[in-house]
Amino acid sequence: MNELVLSNVPLWAVLVSLVAAGLILLLDKQPNIREAVTMVAAVIKFTLVLSMLPTVLAGGVVEATPLYIAKDIALQFRVDAFGLLFALLASGLWIVTSVYSIGYMRSLNYGHETGYFASFAVCLSAAMGIAMSGNLLTFFIFYEILTIATYPLVIHRRNSEAVIGGREYMVYLLVAGQVLLIAVAWAHYLAPGVGFTPGGFLADTGASLLALQILFVLFIIGVGVKAAIIPLHGWLPTAMVAPTPVSALLHAVAVVKAGAFAVVRVTGFVFGPELMAELQVGTILAWFAAVTIIFASLRALSEDHLKRRLAYSTVSQLSYVVLGAALATPAAILGAMFHIVAHAFMKITLFFCAGAIYATSHKEYISQLDGLGRKMPFTFGAFTVASLAITGMPLMIGFISKWNLGVGAVEAGQPVFIAVLVGSAILNTAYFFPIVYRAYFGKPQEEAAHAGQQAAHDHHGHYADHGEARPAMLYPLLITATMAFLLGILPNLGLHFWDLANMAVDEVVKGGLWLAGRG
Repeated sequence: MNELVLSNVPLWAVLVSLVAAGLILLLDKQPNIREAVTMVAAVIKFTLVLSMLPTVLAGGVVEATPLYIAKDIALQFRVDAFGLLFALLASGLWIVTSVYSIGYMRSLNYGHETGYFASFAVCLSAAMGIAMSGNLLTFFIFYEILTIATYPLVIHRRNSEAVIGGREYMVYLLVAGQVLLIAVAWAHYLAPGVGFTPGGFLADTGASLLALQILFVLFIIGVGVKAAIIPLHGWLPTAMVAPTPVSALLHAVAVVKAGAFAVVRVTGFVFGPELMAELQVGTILAWFAAVTIIFASLRALSEDHLKRRLAYSTVSQLSYVVLGAALATPAAILGAMFHIVAHAFMKITLFFCAGAIYATSHKEYISQLDGLGRKMPFTFGAFTVASLAITGMPLMIGFISKWNLGVGAVEAGQPVFIAVLVGSAILNTAYFFPIVYRAYFGKPQEEAAHAGQQAAHDHHGHYADHGEARPAMLYPLLITATMAFLLGILPNLGLHFWDLANMAVDEVVKGGLWLAGRG
């Protein structure tokens, strides 16, 4: 039994960005102070989250005072090892994303920046609420707040393409939210007032196997849209109409990571490995993940638009987490949890690079990138590092999670999924290597050939097609690329992501009696 530490730090960690959002809205005419508030709030939030790390590493759980709505119905904030892993990841990357956003928005003079930074702050509070939720009700509320708060960011350009993309985004996510609500209400009926429990809490409810199988499907549909499991993925490439920092938010910090986090929460802390084996749902989910991994990788090959290729890469990579959760063996769950961290650093780097390229040259298409690596060596160096990491190159962060997923497939007696991982690595190389090759070795195209197209894209004034992006954009992508490399060698560096993942796996495995079942 973990030691319970009562503290309202989790509550304050959630609220600080909501307070900041209000201040940002009041500072519409004072952009320097507005952006200072953004940075200060990001640092305060990260500091609050970091303050809980020693307690959790010592085996404790931090829990805030419940806010009761009715009997057995309460908003509950509770920070365990897995929740803290996600909270540290999101709040830490929020700092570099804030710096990058300031540089990007100022560089391109997007406008509507007050609403942009306020929505960003609300999104981070929602992400913290998801990470620190102690029960399904709290989780659901913040999961839906994240959906709504992201909408203004998706439609930020205010053009017809953005509005259409935003409409599709909301249709997918709000419908999924209603399915999730049914699942949450049903689970609460079966186990009133029960919070997330390592190893799951539904096994002893007395429900029939058929009822629990249906409930599992409802949960997976409800969270699977944000996790972009095929065929629930269509909103994600469409949402690339948003500014690049929003894409980084969608793919690395909040939205899809919330979906991946939710899949692990549901499988490991609501159902549990033992019940999933009894229900025989894990293998079916694993095959959905496998199809998503391969199909999305193939789809990425055909995309010339850089951000859309990265979007399909995200669809593929997210299902690594789903695959690990579905296999539900210790190594597989570890691989799933650590891949949430790995993908965050890899993909945020790639989107930061895409934004830097667009801000300096207004080039959005891979076919336009010939020779640009020689003009932007640091940006494309970071892009290369992140690309190698995603392919699973040893000594890179992506290798650690993918290796454990492979071991987990063997533990589960399903080595066929190793072939899926290998095939995905080959496809990752196939859709990233041409970008890197073009950038470094391609012959630059004549500017005149693209003058008309670039003029059509240039809504924001003069830009210079030379050199690196401004420091506020360059430094964040160098930091995240460096971490993608260093965490591949020292996975515990700084924030103890590896220890937190291992602790969370131990809790799930012991709670689900996986080892006893295998023994």
